[in-house]
Amino acid sequence: MITKPERIVDAHVHLWDPARTDWYPYLTGLRELDMGDISGWARYFDQAIYFTESADWNVQKFVHVAAATDFVAETLEKDEEAQRTGHPDAIIGGVDGNEPVAVAVEQLDKQLASTRFRGVRPMGSVLEGAVLNADILGALLERGLVFDLMAHADELEGATKSLADWGDLTIVLEHTGWPRSNSDDEFKMWKAGISALASLSPNIHCKLSGLAMPLGTTDAEVFKPWIAHALEEFGVDRCFFGSNFPPDSGHSTFDQLYTTYATLTADLDGDDREKLFASNAERVYRC
Repeated sequence: MITKPERIVDAHVHLWDPARTDWYPYLTGLRELDMGDISGWARYFDQAIYFTESADWNVQKFVHVAAATDFVAETLEKDEEAQRTGHPDAIIGGVDGNEPVAVAVEQLDKQLASTRFRGVRPMGSVLEGAVLNADILGALLERGLVFDLMAHADELEGATKSLADWGDLTIVLEHTGWPRSNSDDEFKMWKAGISALASLSPNIHCKLSGLAMPLGTTDAEVFKPWIAHALEEFGVDRCFFGSNFPPDSGHSTFDQLYTTYATLTADLDGDDREKLFASNAERVYRC
């Protein structure tokens, strides 16, 4: 019998409507996402559906993460929703690193109108440089905002070098370093990147999420080496779980995913599990 955590603060959720093709063109094939078959998760997903699917796990709070092309409008819309419903409890918006710095900073400041806005995840490859624009990173630091970093395994080494001078900035590595596959070569490259990034600064955290997309399953034995290495390198105090729903729902139910998380942390004490499932995300995202 799996012992469930007492409560959950889900660190990664997307609420979206594929019918809004101007905001989510990739959900209906109007823009290439380069992530294979997404039909299992390209579905209408709102709070009612989310809380129904997670009903057995005492989700008390969740963090909404930007996914719309108009991320500023999405942030403000989710803030209005939170004022009505109490959720989402924190919002990670967006910023376009390809825009002139003045425009990108204006995007940040517009989203600061939301009392739940906590940071951004810039879209695009870190290898192209725009995502790690020093002026944008500086603007985040000045405003006390979180930088959610999207980087695949082959990008972790480059990201580590680029972030070497940003030890005071709160950074969250999304999707457990987002491996592209479950191959031995990918795992070896990912391990080295995770170790390097984790050693860079105590202000860098790892969001344990998104593994179902590249691994194609939520089986605990498949997840185990990835979760174990991330926990070993970052430590319990710098990791926290996220569902990445609905994308990860293309490979499992919420119950299956969190059963895997619970299984892989069954040997930890209650305080450590509380950190991983709830309080670390509360602390980092101030919710």
